[in-house]
Amino acid sequence: MDGILALWKERGMTSHDCVLQLRKILQTKKIGHGGTLDPDVDGVLPICIGKGGKVIEYLVDSGKTYEGEVTLGFSTTTEDMSGKIVAESRMDSMLATSEIDAVMKVFVGEITQIPPMYSAVKVNGKRLYEYAREGISIERPKRQIHILSFDRASEPIFDEKGGTQSFRFRVECGKGTYIRTLAVDLGKKLGLESHLSDLTRTKSAGINYYEAHTLDEVEEAVKAGIFEEFLFPIEIGVADFPRIDLNDELYQKVKHGACLAWNELGLTSRLNSLIALFYREKLISIYQNHPDKEGILKPSKVFH
Repeated sequence: MDGILALWKERGMTSHDCVLQLRKILQTKKIGHGGTLDPDVDGVLPICIGKGGKVIEYLVDSGKTYEGEVTLGFSTTTEDMSGKIVAESRMDSMLATSEIDAVMKVFVGEITQIPPMYSAVKVNGKRLYEYAREGISIERPKRQIHILSFDRASEPIFDEKGGTQSFRFRVECGKGTYIRTLAVDLGKKLGLESHLSDLTRTKSAGINYYEAHTLDEVEEAVKAGIFEEFLFPIEIGVADFPRIDLNDELYQKVKHGACLAWNELGLTSRLNSLIALFYREKLISIYQNHPDKEGILKPSKVFH
């Protein structure tokens, strides 16, 4: 049993909880997930089964789409609804939608983020959330991320009694993006405390929300003997890679892990990324630049 399952992770579960349950349902230990979702977040969680585990790292690095809600007026320890309120900036009147939209556009493109204290990023061999739980604040490494789009998806709602304003949004982003932090940074640009008040991941690794299945649906499919119909081929894990289709002669070399010259694959210059080699529509190997030999490519990972 090899492939990628699009699981719909429900709220209240960790991504690891989902993996543990699937191992019991599918009776196999060869299961991992391709991108963590917080317990309070639902949405698409790619699950790698069997040989699908070889593409986990590529799924984690793939682009993602989220829909959620930002609330202006107060911030929390965790940057979302699960944390304690740490600061307030009560609003007496609504911000204009034009002002919100203009500031949201500032975040499109390459931007710098500082991961939240309640995150799994490691500093000095220890995860940030471990420091946070001990009440220790530590300098966090900045990271460059890419936002493809960030748009308001609803009219704002003003809570006069609570002094807050909320609106829904949609964001397409690259790897390593913390949507909680995006919500907080948006508030700062607007001169207000803010937090992420709702979030759903609607697309990951090219898989849309309407293609995902719940744990209950998976269990029923296993009982009915049709579970494999739920699986995507492992090839979707490299869908964004440059692709070369091999002839019979090259296939014999690649399947044995041979190094290849650029011209053997029709290339004239160094690769800017990993490259996927296919034979008869099957992913055979991932190749990369040789670290020591100019003009030569070496296998990064062999599949068949």
